[in-house]
Amino acid sequence: MSGSCPPDFVPLILDFDASVLPLGRGETRFDLGGWQEAVRFGCGHRTFARLEDHIGSMLPRERGCVFLGSGDFHHLTLLLLRRLAKERALPAASMDLVVCDNHPDNMRYFFGLHCGSWVRHAAALDCVRAVHIIGIHSPDITLPHAWENYLSPFVRNKLHYWSVGVSAAWLGILGRAALARRFDSADALVSAFASAPGESVYLSIDKDVLSPRAAPSTWDQGVFEPEHLDAIIRACAERLCGVDVCGDVSHYAYRSPLKRFLSRLDGLRGPDEPGAPRLFESMRERHREINQRLLSLLSSSTGSRAATPTTFV
Repeated sequence: MSGSCPPDFVPLILDFDASVLPLGRGETRFDLGGWQEAVRFGCGHRTFARLEDHIGSMLPRERGCVFLGSGDFHHLTLLLLRRLAKERALPAASMDLVVCDNHPDNMRYFFGLHCGSWVRHAAALDCVRAVHIIGIHSPDITLPHAWENYLSPFVRNKLHYWSVGVSAAWLGILGRAALARRFDSADALVSAFASAPGESVYLSIDKDVLSPRAAPSTWDQGVFEPEHLDAIIRACAERLCGVDVCGDVSHYAYRSPLKRFLSRLDGLRGPDEPGAPRLFESMRERHREINQRLLSLLSSSTGSRAATPTTFV
């Protein structure tokens, strides 16, 4: 494969929150529950570095699709990207990062690194040529929220917003209007994206890009249907050098007052809401179906090898 990715998409689960139900495909699962409070939603750079060292010592070099659990852990994609760059000694500007997400994940955060701020750091990696955020439907990129978006990735011409129904036309003020593409429908966006990525692609999927009908989430959601993710995978399949998936659902009561406040500020549904545990269990089952669908498509598009189920603590 031109992306130099091993033809093995057996799932590797970084299990912080027990949200990823068994997938029945020879999964490998690392028990990381002890880190949940420290890294969920966000953490300081020192904590992130400690986790990076801990996980780095366990990650197999030849790994398949990595599941991160809740979208609250999407910033761990940065950890996987750094590890991949180190393992493969990736040359400068040799890889495109494609992120399917309802949010830009390029928002200002003043307490370190969090699930909505990691894209700026990813865009700064030498090996990353361009970052494409696909399927944004949230108002995070609209004019009233423009000041919340980091500008440095746009100044360096490395970040591209692909949105449905919302506009980042304010980028024209920076002379970067071409980095924001707005579409009237998900169909139109996916059709236009088919020829966009470079020769090597890392694909990161946050399932909050899907509509609530397709797979309900604890975050506000986009307008994609599973068929749109299928099309994105097919567009990138022959160039993949890595894949991760997040957006599964779990409820967690933070001990940190700051994290409780920030998560509520972002409108997340919590465990204290009526019927939440039963609701979340039914949601998890739907997400397992989506996860299995993604794995099947990745395997059929790139080939797969059998593996033995393993859990590492």
